[in-house]
Amino acid sequence: MITSKLTTKAQTTIPQPVRAALRLRAGDELVYEIDGSRVILSKRRPAAVDDPFRTFDEWNSEADRRAYAKL
Repeated sequence: MITSKLTTKAQTTIPQPVRAALRLRAGDELVYEIDGSRVILSKRRPAAVDDPFRTFDEWNSEADRRAYAKL
């Protein structure tokens, strides 16, 4: 079991094994899910980029990527 202490300001350090398991880095956001008397801690997944062209695949080949790589 991995534990940490809560400070008087309601802060805690996420233990290194937990940071490693979730692959946490500075600036990552966390999600807390309450399930009865348990809390599930997860790394927030990045929001999908709002790209209006993501559904177009006319120029989605390896040749196109090479041709346009330096633009």
